[in-house]
Amino acid sequence: MTEETSSGRAGALLLAVGIVALEFAAAVTSFVASTLLPVVTADLDSRDQLALLIAGSTLGLFVALPLAGRTLHVLGAARTLGAGVAVYLGGLVVAATATYAWVFALGQFAGGLASGLLAVFGVSSAIRHLDESLRIRVVAASSAMWILPAMVGPAATLGLEHLVGWRWTLVIPVPFVLIGRVLVVRSTRGEQPHTAARPVGRTLLAPIGVAGIVLGAGWWPIAVAGVLVAVVGMGAIMPRGTSTLARGTPAALASMTLFAVGYFGADSLITVLLTDTYRVALGKAAIVLSVAPLAWALTSLVVSRFVRGKAKRRFPVIGLAVAAGGVLAVAIGTSFFTVALVGWTITGIGVGMAYPALYILSTTPGVSGLDATELAAAVITAESFGGLLGRAAGGAISSVSTNLSITYLLFTAALALAAFVATRTSTAEQRAAELRYYA
Repeated sequence: MTEETSSGRAGALLLAVGIVALEFAAAVTSFVASTLLPVVTADLDSRDQLALLIAGSTLGLFVALPLAGRTLHVLGAARTLGAGVAVYLGGLVVAATATYAWVFALGQFAGGLASGLLAVFGVSSAIRHLDESLRIRVVAASSAMWILPAMVGPAATLGLEHLVGWRWTLVIPVPFVLIGRVLVVRSTRGEQPHTAARPVGRTLLAPIGVAGIVLGAGWWPIAVAGVLVAVVGMGAIMPRGTSTLARGTPAALASMTLFAVGYFGADSLITVLLTDTYRVALGKAAIVLSVAPLAWALTSLVVSRFVRGKAKRRFPVIGLAVAAGGVLAVAIGTSFFTVALVGWTITGIGVGMAYPALYILSTTPGVSGLDATELAAAVITAESFGGLLGRAAGGAISSVSTNLSITYLLFTAALALAAFVATRTSTAEQRAAELRYYA
């Protein structure tokens, strides 16, 4: 092994660890923010401005996605990472010192903006520098980074809040963000974008539409208009052919969007379904809530060892079909807690089977015509917008119907459709090559 090869492998491993560290920081940030929300709302006397408090980080993320490519082109890798961390820390200071809801939301907006930049850079760096087998393991490990925060995050956050207050508790994720940033910078030192940035243009319609969805949740005409505007903006971010389910990367991204609609929509209402329809205590509902992400993470770690060749395209189809079956069981087994527990666990197993391979298929360079940064923005947009749409649709339907089982049937349909679309993730050339290989 030459010194150059050894150095390259060490840099790839350093990059992989840095990306996983940033994902862990994102998980900690998410659970800290959601746990502290009631406390922040009460302290700022902003119960009637709850949508504003929640919207900040989401809007920041969707603003960052269309701007990430141009930012990388203008600033370069190291400066983009530096700017992302600086904006993140600045937003944290603004949120932690806020005395008004709109100031807190502004700080959260800056945090979401920085998180979007860091996420796009991390994913694009992985596409450029990590081989496929290592990228699959990074995706699986990143999923596993949500286990510990999900299990101990809420309790630890509340305990620390009682000791030092919510303002100081907000800074918990800072060390993890800085560690991830240092590792990624060291592994990508001197890197410059490989292509010129594309015009932003219609891509900015995505965050404008998302603002309508999030802030107009109480008035359906604004929310519907927001969906339409955001879809137009997404069309400019996604590769050509995504809306028509063209084979290859476009179909993979469409499947990712549908998966996010079905899974994250169902996840957002699972505790409500269990307490209102199954009539179980909140403690039991919390147990069910945690089993799917745990099953997702553990299954991904196992499956990542086998995602190669033809199996890379089979796992998403099988896994999404299994996830659809799990959500269906939750929808129809409304009298038995065990059915909900087993069904939601099966859902997590199915997602764990599907996600690593689907993520890789959605970020395959050279197939879609997009460069690594554009692919990174596309896959993050697909998952984030799909999840937002699923949660918004679930909330809207549940507000006019007390039968959440019907809503879960719609989430089942979204996952089943995602499984069908995942059958189109291979191109004719790839299928011909596989036939020759396995002949």
